Amino acid sequence: PPRGGRPGPPPPADTAALLSRILPLVVATIDDRSWRVRWTAASKFADVVSAFASLPGAADALVPAYEKLLQDPEAEVRTAATLNLAEVAKCRAKVRAGDGKDDKEGGAGAAADKEGRPRVAVAERLVKRVTALTEDDSENVRAALAMVATELAPILGKEATISHLVPPVLLLLRDATSEVRLNVISSLSALNEVIGVDLLSQSLLPAILDLAEDGKWRIRLAIIQHIPLLAKQLGEDFFSEKLSSLCVGWLGDNIASIRTAAATNLKELAALFGSQWATVHLIPSIADIRRHQSYLRRLTAVQACALMSTVMDHDLARTELLPMVLDMASDNVPNIRFNVAKGLQTMAPSCGKDVVETQVRPVLALLAEDSDRDVRYFANKTLQSLEKDFG
Repeated sequence: PPRGGRPGPPPPADTAALLSRILPLVVATIDDRSWRVRWTAASKFADVVSAFASLPGAADALVPAYEKLLQDPEAEVRTAATLNLAEVAKCRAKVRAGDGKDDKEGGAGAAADKEGRPRVAVAERLVKRVTALTEDDSENVRAALAMVATELAPILGKEATISHLVPPVLLLLRDATSEVRLNVISSLSALNEVIGVDLLSQSLLPAILDLAEDGKWRIRLAIIQHIPLLAKQLGEDFFSEKLSSLCVGWLGDNIASIRTAAATNLKELAALFGSQWATVHLIPSIADIRRHQSYLRRLTAVQACALMSTVMDHDLARTELLPMVLDMASDNVPNIRFNVAKGLQTMAPSCGKDVVETQVRPVLALLAEDSDRDVRYFANKTLQSLEKDFG
């Protein structure tokens, strides 16, 4: 059967007999003295559950064994088991709700086995283990949980997700380790499809703000790359009020890769929310940055304007973005001037032939006579491109 899929028809008698003999051997691996054997079992457990899905009663043996792997003394084993959480939860078999207090949590509507204990879906039983994993001593285990926990939402459905899954996800968003918080934010799409992010928006904000200022530049880069998706999920009003200024602020980061990603991010936001939104929430801040004393920040402003012009309304691009870039052609730093020449090549299609002839070409002609050879090179290269495109 497909991995994590619905159980198929009962296997032939000889196959069922063989699986019945193999099952105890598989379950025994979780108690092996070698942690590598247990790690292997944890890594392959979703495949094991899928292989035995059609064998009646197999889930009653496998799910408790899997829960034991989630509590293994070795963090590597717990991490491997946790990464399989969503796949194991996709098993459609019914299992005992559990022993002790878990019996009471099976719910009044749950089916019962011959011993009178309620039977629930595998996902409903495993989701109760998620909260315990959020408190695991190993940050690797918590990071793994953050990657897969939200994938339980489509399996559980809206009501069970809100009652059982949202609380531990909120705990993960407040985790002390930045990788854990980032993994949650990176995997929110599955949760959003089931319940939306309204329940999480207030908890998302501090997590995003913390990650935006994280000391590890790769963490900052990762959160920037997820901003467009978050913006779509959070909605225009919430994003405009809480996060738009943060996105412009990344243009001033000390790391070049962050500044480049921030410029691309503004382009994607302008495409998502529209030109009018960009004119109100992004362009005024970019106008301030182009006068910053650091040439690196002024450079990023040029790059942001050029990229945004490709997705904005052409009239607004001509009136709001082009004048800023043309004005920076007189910057005293050659690096800015030749990036203006490169940016004008990107912006030309949005400007139209008349504007290119009356505003862009004259500026490029001046840059083509600049004292710096790099500026002259890029100015002439852009002039050649315009000649080809506009004649």
